[in-house]
Amino acid sequence: MNLNISGHHLDVTPAIRDYVIAKLERVTRHFDNVIDVNVILAVDKLQHKVEATVHVRGKDIHVESIDADMYAAIDLLADKLDRQIVKHKEKIQDRRGESPKYQPVAE
Repeated sequence: MNLNISGHHLDVTPAIRDYVIAKLERVTRHFDNVIDVNVILAVDKLQHKVEATVHVRGKDIHVESIDADMYAAIDLLADKLDRQIVKHKEKIQDRRGESPKYQPVAE
């Protein structure tokens, strides 16, 4: 998994970087086929905004969260991203597990 963390009007400190990495490990625990993750941290007056784009095979998942605290925004983003990754994984498993078109008739 390639991880790219950048800041917009914000210096990304090692503490924030480590916190983001720790929170995004939960995503890889649920879904191994993550190719690339781009995280953008931004500050706009009193709002802290975190955006993440996760590239998996066949789909890009984009999530953003806004909060007054940067760490709370990262937590919220991790929760949203986790839900969307699990939903995407379930869709893939449902499609793979579909029954074939021909089914013998049980007598």
